[in-house]
Amino acid sequence: MNKDFYTTPNPSRLIKLFWKAAGADQYILKRSTYSDHIKYACLGGIVVATGVMAAIAGGYAFYTIFEPKGNVINEIKTTAEITGGYQPTDIPTAIGSVIFGLIWGLIIFNIDRFIVTSTGKGDGTEAITKQELIGALPRIIMGTIIALTISKPVEIRMFKSEIDVELRAKQIQQQQTFKSNIDSIFNSELRKKEIPISRYEARIRELDSMSNLFKAYVAYETSHGDCKSKCEQFKRLLVENQEEANKIKANPEYIKVKEELKEIELDRKKKLLETDKQAAGLDGLLERLKIGHEIAGFWISTFITLLFMAIELTPIFFKLMLIKSPYDYMEENIKELIKAENAIQVQYNYYQDKEGLERHLVTYHNAKRLIDEKIKLIESQRKLSEQVIETWENQEKGKIKQDVSGYIRQDTSKNDA
Repeated sequence: MNKDFYTTPNPSRLIKLFWKAAGADQYILKRSTYSDHIKYACLGGIVVATGVMAAIAGGYAFYTIFEPKGNVINEIKTTAEITGGYQPTDIPTAIGSVIFGLIWGLIIFNIDRFIVTSTGKGDGTEAITKQELIGALPRIIMGTIIALTISKPVEIRMFKSEIDVELRAKQIQQQQTFKSNIDSIFNSELRKKEIPISRYEARIRELDSMSNLFKAYVAYETSHGDCKSKCEQFKRLLVENQEEANKIKANPEYIKVKEELKEIELDRKKKLLETDKQAAGLDGLLERLKIGHEIAGFWISTFITLLFMAIELTPIFFKLMLIKSPYDYMEENIKELIKAENAIQVQYNYYQDKEGLERHLVTYHNAKRLIDEKIKLIESQRKLSEQVIETWENQEKGKIKQDVSGYIRQDTSKNDA
């Protein structure tokens, strides 16, 4: 607006972007006051900021859910990592989280924009009446849900270091529990298998001990002179011990039980590796949320949620509290002009419904005119058809009066044809 008494500053591109986000009409705003410029720019800025925060929160939540879960104990980690430092970023998951974050941010931005633009201006006063609050209740509920989806991922990111330390302790504890259960199960199985071959194992250990002793005797005799009859006896006893030990080891029952023990041990190692993965899997979004609530406590967690709810719901309440300005009157005027140009008449508070609420009577004059024209055309066509039929009937009656027999013969010949 450029008048002698007032000149509206030219809006920047950023201001125009915020206007679009707030759902405001640029054509009207350019002709309105500077206060209207700032008012709708602030509303649009909050909507844009909410979309950006939703994109960041959604991307972080996606990465937390789908990032690779490593081994808890057997991973090679630096001291900084163990004490709560950052893990190397998984590039494929990071790319996916960026894409998801952008899509999620756009979804929340559009929902938020719809909520703000569809919220009316109330009665044009600063007071928020009960009726206005009830009317805005669905939008308030939607805004609250959006605020919760944004605040929770941000909350676990704020306390990431503390959550990582607590989470690692839980993972190690869980892994130790898994290993204790597996050890108790497999140790009982190993003891059952070891009982049948315990006497064989005892005899093999005895023979091995005697063989070591004979080897020592042979080495002693050799180092102190020639290995004569006594030394030869030790060698013979050593060979006999080894043959007996080999015979025991070749026993089919002994071999079978040893193979079963080996299989049990392999199965045990496999289960232990699975427990590492299971314990490492204790790193999802839900677990982090639980730990975050435990660390932050009820009041801090509630405060963060309320903060995002305030950011999300501020535009809704502000629109209900806005006092009518030149922009609002010009917007209403343009709406009325458009209605008048299209022959739409609205008679406000024309009648009350069954619940006692004032309702408007809307008359669409162009449509009504077309309907009236169609009705009159059809009515005229009906009258003309009746007149044609009546004239034809009179003509036929005249023919009958002139010559009844000839009319009948003519009618009969027509039917035969």
